[in-house]
Amino acid sequence: MEAQLNPYNPGSGVPPRFLAGREAEINGFDLLVARTALSMPARPMVLSGLRGVGKTVLLNRLKGIADHHGWLTVKLEGRPGEHGARDIRKALARELQVASRRYVSQIGVGPVKALLRTVTSFSATVGIEGISLGVEIDPARATTGHIDIDLQDVVEDVGTALRSLRKGFAVFIDEMQDVDDDLLAALVTVQHHAVQHELPFFVTGAGLPNLPARLADARSYAERLFDYRQIGQLDSDQAAESLAVPASQMGQSFTEEALASLLEASGRYPYFIQEFGSAIWEVANVSPFNVDDAHEAVRVGRQRLDAGFFPSRWDRATARERDYMNAMAVDGEGPSTTGTVATRLGKKVTSFGPTRAQLISKGLIYSPEHGQIAFTVPGMAGFIARQHEEPGTR
Repeated sequence: MEAQLNPYNPGSGVPPRFLAGREAEINGFDLLVARTALSMPARPMVLSGLRGVGKTVLLNRLKGIADHHGWLTVKLEGRPGEHGARDIRKALARELQVASRRYVSQIGVGPVKALLRTVTSFSATVGIEGISLGVEIDPARATTGHIDIDLQDVVEDVGTALRSLRKGFAVFIDEMQDVDDDLLAALVTVQHHAVQHELPFFVTGAGLPNLPARLADARSYAERLFDYRQIGQLDSDQAAESLAVPASQMGQSFTEEALASLLEASGRYPYFIQEFGSAIWEVANVSPFNVDDAHEAVRVGRQRLDAGFFPSRWDRATARERDYMNAMAVDGEGPSTTGTVATRLGKKVTSFGPTRAQLISKGLIYSPEHGQIAFTVPGMAGFIARQHEEPGTR
């Protein structure tokens, strides 16, 4: 096949040519936008799931819908640590300033002028300058230096202005589980405030399976505040469409056996579907792609995953953390019980508390239930097993 016509797009957050299986979330966000235009209440959406299921792609699609309808939108990404906490605040202020520039032409409208002044105040408080919105700082708004108070001022003034325009204000946050405790609590608090005061402000987040628990820890009422959507692997028909439709758009096709082989190898996870789809396009000489092409594509695709996707996670772990994940990998995709893992390593469960906490903090594992742990990356157990194989047997 001609390489330049390859219709598959493996990559972090890269939109596939055909997005399958996410209609419910897209329709749900369309409804939120429609209700906002009618000044009716709606719940913001939170997406959670393992890595490789397409959360970032879906989050970007939802942001695109909001942008299409003229909303004020800000896109952020959580990162752990002190630097992450500082950077996300600066990014919020900067992106808020940039997004607000579209309203400068409407400065004569009272609520819009208040929006511009408060955004300017918030940006100055955070330490972001250089983008003029044509107004002076409002010394009474968003100048305390306390993120919860200042963010509430922003949401009140921006939300009031956009409500008058029948538009919404949305903050889209990827890797939301990595947002620091203070900002996470502030976001949940101001979202609750917005709901109570009928302001069109919506925090739309995406993150690992532990994200709902993190939000509930930040504020107990978060359990009732958001529309939680668990994003997982595709069903068989959706996964088949993700492979077959892009090929058909290029005039190519699969045999049933080839399609079944790729679906099994991918586990129906969107990222792996794109990786194996791209590989079969490269290795096949003619269409329809056959089962031999599929087997070669799986070999090539796994080599690529083992060279980049998996090591980028594995290499972040210390030797002790890798020992812990090695013990987990015995259970395959899991989950594993903490007691069983400790027994395999010959120590008490309590001795691995810090190790487990660090792995969770690094986003490598999560706890689906009390006393259980599982990998956040599909196929991680298989990757670990392949590291122990003799050269030439892979």
